[in-house]
Amino acid sequence: MAVYGVVALARPTFDVEFAQQQKDRAFAALQAAGIEAVGSRELLFDGPAVQAALEQIRAHGAIDLLLIIQVTFTDASMTVQLAADIAAPLALWGLPEPRAGGRLRLNAYCGINLAAHALGKAGISYNWLYRSPDAADVGRALQRLTAPPAPRAAASAGAGGGATAAVAAAEAERVLQALRGARIGVVGRHPEGFDTCEYDAEALRKLAGVEVQRVELENLFGRAAAADGGRVASVRAAAAVQLAGLDAVDQEQLDRSLRVYCALQDIQADTGARSLAVRCWPETFTEYGCAACGPMAMMNQAGVPCACEADVYGSLSTLVLQELAQQPVWMADLVDIDGDDDSAVFWHCGLAPLSMCDPQATPEATIHTNRKMPLLHQFPLKPGRVTLARLSQAKNITKLIVGGGEMLRAPMAFTGTSGTLRFDRPAAQVCATVMEEGVEHHYAIAYGDYRAPLRALAARLDIPVLELS
Repeated sequence: MAVYGVVALARPTFDVEFAQQQKDRAFAALQAAGIEAVGSRELLFDGPAVQAALEQIRAHGAIDLLLIIQVTFTDASMTVQLAADIAAPLALWGLPEPRAGGRLRLNAYCGINLAAHALGKAGISYNWLYRSPDAADVGRALQRLTAPPAPRAAASAGAGGGATAAVAAAEAERVLQALRGARIGVVGRHPEGFDTCEYDAEALRKLAGVEVQRVELENLFGRAAAADGGRVASVRAAAAVQLAGLDAVDQEQLDRSLRVYCALQDIQADTGARSLAVRCWPETFTEYGCAACGPMAMMNQAGVPCACEADVYGSLSTLVLQELAQQPVWMADLVDIDGDDDSAVFWHCGLAPLSMCDPQATPEATIHTNRKMPLLHQFPLKPGRVTLARLSQAKNITKLIVGGGEMLRAPMAFTGTSGTLRFDRPAAQVCATVMEEGVEHHYAIAYGDYRAPLRALAARLDIPVLELS
């Protein structure tokens, strides 16, 4: 019988009751597959709990595999520590959840995505699985996790040939000239364990001629608190025209959120930043008392792309795509891939610009599903051709991720802003690329097809292209 050391990672800000149920199903699937699971069978929420579980695994002796069950989203810090502390092959198992139109209850795909990126940058090999514990073939898939990880080679592409190549090259040159000397404002620091959001300011300057200007989070809060009341009232009046349900949210928290928008405007004006990367949580909730998602969505709509979690490379990616598209862009998490129906969901709490709303839907004001504070946008994305882009540092190699697909008109998968996408490649293949290349969890999205000029831009920057789809 195979012996797996097993840890089940979770965060208490997600749906803990549902997480417990999914965790129990996962352990039942291991048992049904003839695998002995060694270690704690509890959800592990923090470092001390993980360390205690680690001691249980060590006490058992030799194991065939260390299996990390990503029950809900967590950052990558505990996974990296576990990989360093246990001398055994490593595998990640993310647990899908239904696209039921309610809150994102687990967000486990993002969790294994962050873990894969951090492990890839650390040079640690891993296997992975993203499958329901109730799937018919889950037993065989769990048993196969002990096989050596298959090596992958990142794809590289040029801009294509003929007249199309000439047009793409001209567009790439235009974008490159627009970037020279541009500033990215980074407000606060990226959260711990978000290796996906690390950045090298000097490397960005050398690569694309952009500068990074740091602003402390306290500066944002101070500016927000000092915002003129009449200005805030004007912002609220404009939002009331565009969003249903503004009166239904907590009005004091709403006022603070609208003040954050004013503060972001002021920071952008003072720094001259073309795009922003903002530490949007937890302090906006825990220290200031509102959500930054809606204000950042408003900035996106106004042509100043904003990236969550102080993701500087993500912010530059949105700026590049906005320059190509000449329209508002959105940076989103890839939160689910379903090989059976060949689709994926891109989501963020409520960050999409209003111009991306499906015209058959009414955009609403809402609250953050975990923190229960406004202001967030809520709507499904409109159908149409989209381009995905990401300036990536996956596996410590600077590259440009390029993808395309069709945003489908579909019921909203999760609250906030979300869209269901059909990639140009089979979804299962895209999932394998994401996980095995360990790419970041944030992607810039714009409507239209800009893949050729993106490839040409990568050629001008002398970096490889990773074709997502």
